[in-house]
Amino acid sequence: MDNRKAFLDTIAFSELGSQLIKISDNGYNVIVGSTPLKPILFSSYADHPRRLVHITANLASTAAGRYQLLARYFDAYKKLLGLPDFSPASQDAIALQQIREGRALDDVDAGRFDIAVGKVRNIWASLPGAGYGQRENKIEILRAQFAAAGGRLA
Repeated sequence: MDNRKAFLDTIAFSELGSQLIKISDNGYNVIVGSTPLKPILFSSYADHPRRLVHITANLASTAAGRYQLLARYFDAYKKLLGLPDFSPASQDAIALQQIREGRALDDVDAGRFDIAVGKVRNIWASLPGAGYGQRENKIEILRAQFAAAGGRLA
């Protein structure tokens, strides 16, 4: 489904930014705290890298991969979905499952982009309205990214 791929591409863009995606394995091997000037990448997809990174004095995270998944969530989804590793295919499957659990998959498929984002903003801190006190992208920028990635808006 083109809209699903475009939505996943948009989440990756929101979480990582286009430059970091370009200088990594399409974002799949990025560790939280990476910047285009100082990328932190992992080299094996056998498992989640499980690296705790201190981002600020009050914020530490194990987020990794194209969709910045926390290690504890990877363990649960690996078991739930019967995944063998933290490969790109496994990361995509987890992100789609998270979208499904947020009851946003039908909205993604139908091109109801803003509604879908609203339903999953609690999962990804960079989405508008997430409320985690981190950088959030504007819906207009993400909507344009979705369309540029081949997504069809309703």
